[in-house]
Amino acid sequence: MSAADEMPELDAVQRQALAWVIRLNSGEATSDDAAALAMWRQRGPEYEEAFREAVRQWRTFGDATRDLLGRTEAAPMRPPRSRAVVSRRFVIGGSMAAAAAVGGVYVAARPPLGLWPSIEELAADYRTGKGERRTIAVAQNMVVTLNTQTALSVRSAATAPRLELISGEAAVDVKPEAAAVVVDAAGGRIEALQADFNVKCIDHKVSVVCFSGAVQVDWKGQRAALTASQQLTYSEEGGLTPVSSADPEQATAWQRGLLLVRDWPVERLVAEINRYRPGRIVVMDDQLGRRMISGTFYLDHLDDFVAQLRGLFGASARTLPGGIVLLS
Repeated sequence: MSAADEMPELDAVQRQALAWVIRLNSGEATSDDAAALAMWRQRGPEYEEAFREAVRQWRTFGDATRDLLGRTEAAPMRPPRSRAVVSRRFVIGGSMAAAAAVGGVYVAARPPLGLWPSIEELAADYRTGKGERRTIAVAQNMVVTLNTQTALSVRSAATAPRLELISGEAAVDVKPEAAAVVVDAAGGRIEALQADFNVKCIDHKVSVVCFSGAVQVDWKGQRAALTASQQLTYSEEGGLTPVSSADPEQATAWQRGLLLVRDWPVERLVAEINRYRPGRIVVMDDQLGRRMISGTFYLDHLDDFVAQLRGLFGASARTLPGGIVLLS
């Protein structure tokens, strides 16, 4: 039995949703497609749910979903073609993919330069844009604050909340009267009862910081426990790191609109700024990227950073459309 044979028959809305998902994974989708999809999802709850279910089917069956559309009686809906997919490209450092276009931008599963949401992020229950913060009550006596460019989904009922941090950063505050919470992130599991903690998932690397209470982290059969002012990370490359001391002031700075930097290489600071600032800053000079920098940066005035680099290190900056800045 093929994968397509295992999938259910689809109604008209479900076929349209699946067509959208296939379009977004085609490598030919543009910003116009993304805007049209947003309007389509707003037609009603059944459209939004159909889109989420289509994403789940794509995760499970991949290209076999195309066969599912092909065997339906009615012709599948084709997302409207937008203007030219790409009419002009900016090639950075001779090796980067297209970053912007006159007629639209790619909205692929892994968007170029990370400038736009992936399909996984589009299907999240809650999502913040660049520079945006949002606080949500996911259950009684339990509050989650989402940082910039964060995608979070709720996987179970409020009585036993289970969350999935798809990408980004979230501060979770579990009051004494609340039920235990489980947060899934990049293949790991974080569980807490009566705790205040932070989870950050960037490029499939997860950092967990506990501010109060106790947090348990499980990753690939390994387990570790965190208490107040402790942290760890896990990833495919680095595994589960030992528990170490955390700096709560630095870890919570984003909730106060600040970025606290203590002896960071410029390239690390630029990577962090790119999470908050529209567009993207690219360091073209390796030597500049290795220079060390400290300071307090206001998240709503990050363009000041470029001027500071000019003053501190004599860096030059070239500005391109789409908020792209090349530093050398």
